[in-house]
Amino acid sequence: MLTTASPFSFLHKILNVSLLSMAGLIALSTSARALEAQIQPQTPYLGDTLSVKAQLQDTRVSASPSVTIENKTYPMFLIAPNDFRALIPTTPLDKPRRIVVQIKGEGQVRNLAVLLKNRSFPVQSIWLPPGKGSDGTDEEFDQVDAFKKLVTPQKFWSGAFLAPNRGPITTGYGMRRYYNGVFAKDYYHRGIDYAGAYGSPVVAPAPGRIALVGRVSQGFQLHGNTIGIDHGQGVASIFLHLSRIDVKVGDFVQAGQVIGAVGATGAATGPHLHWGLYVNGLCVDPLPWRKSGFE
Repeated sequence: MLTTASPFSFLHKILNVSLLSMAGLIALSTSARALEAQIQPQTPYLGDTLSVKAQLQDTRVSASPSVTIENKTYPMFLIAPNDFRALIPTTPLDKPRRIVVQIKGEGQVRNLAVLLKNRSFPVQSIWLPPGKGSDGTDEEFDQVDAFKKLVTPQKFWSGAFLAPNRGPITTGYGMRRYYNGVFAKDYYHRGIDYAGAYGSPVVAPAPGRIALVGRVSQGFQLHGNTIGIDHGQGVASIFLHLSRIDVKVGDFVQAGQVIGAVGATGAATGPHLHWGLYVNGLCVDPLPWRKSGFE
């Protein structure tokens, strides 16, 4: 005996199929939006710091996303609920090129491209007086290298960095140099020089923990009296040629706090402060950090 299906039963089946289809579309849409990422600045130049941010939609995910550029992976840190950020250094020794940044998270991959643009750096000739041309000691290089590799999970800074000294800038970041008539290959000026008066105060540009203190008496023949501040998350400041050191390793300093004084110790032609800013082990241009900071 043949039976005729109820129109209500037929409508019920259509409704179920529609609901399942809608659920699938919603799931796909949610999955597509599960990982969002962006890069700043969008038009970087040699020496700039790249900020790569990723947002995860699923609050249940505990693992941080990862950032990889040309087979090198950089750490990402939580900066807000479900928001992560990695800082990528570039230097004057890099080649201008198209960089592909790969972000992985929640089982998804985002590939973002950015064009690293060329930048002209001036060339300077430096003549060091007798006794000031030291190549440095193993002791100081070992300590400075270890300091530059620090990657502390905490982020200590907030907002733009301060100028560490009130003197005018005499040597900018990235300058190439001849030392006593010999071109320094693969060298660039790793920081900014301030022509502060001898004994003028040096202040912390941002909060952080003192992670390095080196003195001429301890073998710091090239760097001179030195202070290193760990600002957290792979960001670190180093100050060279000091006449006085007012802090010790382990101290936590605030932005604007006096940490020492300008001097001419180490390989210096006269009193000045050298400030180098390192991101994940490489020296970047500090000036963008003074303008806006990297939150």
